[in-house]
Amino acid sequence: MRRSRTRAKLANNEIVRICGLGHFIPAFIRHAAHFGFDCIWLDLEHRNMGDREVQSLLALFHLYDIDCMLRAPTTEKTKLYRYLEDGATGLMIPHVSTVAQATELVQAVKFPPIGNRGIDAAGLDCDFSLPDHLEYIKEVNQETFLIVQIETPEAVENADAIAAIEGIDGIFLGPGDLGIRLAHAGPDAMTLEEATKKVAAAAAAHGKAWGRPAGTELLGELHGQGARLLAHGGDFGAVLTHLQECVSHFEDLESE
Repeated sequence: MRRSRTRAKLANNEIVRICGLGHFIPAFIRHAAHFGFDCIWLDLEHRNMGDREVQSLLALFHLYDIDCMLRAPTTEKTKLYRYLEDGATGLMIPHVSTVAQATELVQAVKFPPIGNRGIDAAGLDCDFSLPDHLEYIKEVNQETFLIVQIETPEAVENADAIAAIEGIDGIFLGPGDLGIRLAHAGPDAMTLEEATKKVAAAAAAHGKAWGRPAGTELLGELHGQGARLLAHGGDFGAVLTHLQECVSHFEDLESE
């Protein structure tokens, strides 16, 4: 099966270059791979695509040898591992706040002896080849990944216990949702910076990767805190930036 660029980078303690895709733009995958990204965060939590659209995009991830970290819109067991069968390299699950939730996800998407995922061995992930089952499940557990998002104060408090679970490959802080909840948690609530330090410490204690979305000004700081899953750039921001730049050219022309 295809080797994960993300898993390889993390094994060498290197930064995983992640960008975001939330719309059906097949060419984006080619260009992200060309410019040196390791992984694309395909967002199906806040964006809607049909199953066939997702499958067609996943084929391009394999063609251009770039990982897909698919943020799933569901926690239904069979739907989660079908994304992996269809070619996603990893899953990112939003709003995971408890050990019970994280453990259930591991059971859904990892094969024995780690989890309890069902086997098909006839999908894109194994080149539709019906491989030896025991070799296949070993490779899948090695080359796919499960990332859970820390987006509530409860999740921050449980971050150490969640990071300790076998089969959780990384934790990803969601500053938007977490920031909103901290703002409504009262005057004694932790700050987002304090929450980030707790998540970083939990990941380090258990040898797990961690990260978050990051603007240019935060990349260095987060890297210094041990973040290796850094999401920077994407289709939505690129469109906004490009259109803003283009209209400024018209304004310059009209002001002459």
